[in-house]
Amino acid sequence: MKIPVDLLLLPQWVVPVETDGALTDYAVVVHDGEILDVLPAADAPVRYDAARTLALPGQVLIPGLVNLHCHAAMSLLRGFADDQPLMAWLHQHIWPAEKKHVSGAFVRDGTLLAAAEMLAGGITTVNDMYFFPQAAGEAFVQAGMRAALGMIVLEFPSAYAVDADDYLAKGLAMRDELKEEPLLSFTFAPHAPYTISDTTFGRISTLAEQLGLPIHTHIHETDDEIRDSIKQYGVRPLERLARLGLLGPNFIGVHAVHLDDAEIELLAQHGCHVAHCPSSNLKLASGIAPAARLGDASVNLGLGTDGAASNNRLDLFAEMRLAALLAKGVSGNATALPAAAALRAATLGGARALNLDSQIGSITPGKRADLVAVDLSATSSQPVFDPVSHLVYVAGRENVSHVWVDGKLKLDNRRLVDLGQNNLNIDDLNARAAYWRAKITA
Repeated sequence: MKIPVDLLLLPQWVVPVETDGALTDYAVVVHDGEILDVLPAADAPVRYDAARTLALPGQVLIPGLVNLHCHAAMSLLRGFADDQPLMAWLHQHIWPAEKKHVSGAFVRDGTLLAAAEMLAGGITTVNDMYFFPQAAGEAFVQAGMRAALGMIVLEFPSAYAVDADDYLAKGLAMRDELKEEPLLSFTFAPHAPYTISDTTFGRISTLAEQLGLPIHTHIHETDDEIRDSIKQYGVRPLERLARLGLLGPNFIGVHAVHLDDAEIELLAQHGCHVAHCPSSNLKLASGIAPAARLGDASVNLGLGTDGAASNNRLDLFAEMRLAALLAKGVSGNATALPAAAALRAATLGGARALNLDSQIGSITPGKRADLVAVDLSATSSQPVFDPVSHLVYVAGRENVSHVWVDGKLKLDNRRLVDLGQNNLNIDDLNARAAYWRAKITA
């Protein structure tokens, strides 16, 4: 007797990620939001009675992409202050604009705009760090996107909180309020070593250990950051965090551009993770992270877009390709960060960093059905010798045809669907973006 299921997907290729390469003419079975089975396509109709069957000729099915570092609401500041070095960008442009305009409404609208962009490009999970994380969480829930919400912490006041204690209190209250939402998880998100005191870092380390949550922070992004740390604390930032007890399997270091060999070994010894954001690092002239050396040392690598104010795209296909090419160019080794490793970083690597790899990051029975179909049928994609290579070096987010999060269809034949309450649509999002642009430039 056939087993009734919700959905039977029949792509030309399946890329599970946990195992190398692509499976040809395999089916993926989805039921109750879970990947129930991966089996030869010819066997699927014999075993399963699907409420819906979707044939995807010329397409490759991959796990949903995981954006390991983003400031989603900053989509409303896309293009606002381009072509500036990091500290001038922050101090003279971004922070003043945020002080004047950021609110719960700003974050809700900006996060919805970002969620729509990410879902349309195959990103099903995002690790977010920004003010008013409860508003962001509500927006992600509305959009039906999986998100790790950062409990942001700074020492200085903002429209959101007055000091580090207030940031932490509000973050923990947000977690308590939203912790039953199945698509949400949480991290501690101290902004950076240059904005956080030793005392606050110590408290975050204790809380993270007690609650079993990741710590997500910018680290070694610029040379200036390192020089200032040596002047103020007598050590480089990573060594300071090591002495404070922050390094471990729950530590996600964002950027990690300027690392020496000893620091790479330190990250490896402690089982830390790195969120590699190549486009943002290039745009802000921060440098190029040593992705190949990190991989050689077995440091788990994920990929992030950073915010749209410093990228300016929330596009993990672009990050995969750029990460792979930069690793080769910098190392002088054409085998550095091959396509399979870049795809793994954009999926299972990010999931592992967020402690979500038992749920997402690969096409494996028992995991949640966060899935993306990528169309390789166009003339510009022919011939297809290796679909994994094509995903990194040929395909772009414009080739994403279908997206599911937790088994729910979010992109149907390149059209966003089910963006939540009040039938929110692209025209609404564009109108909200236009409203904030007028407000910020007034």
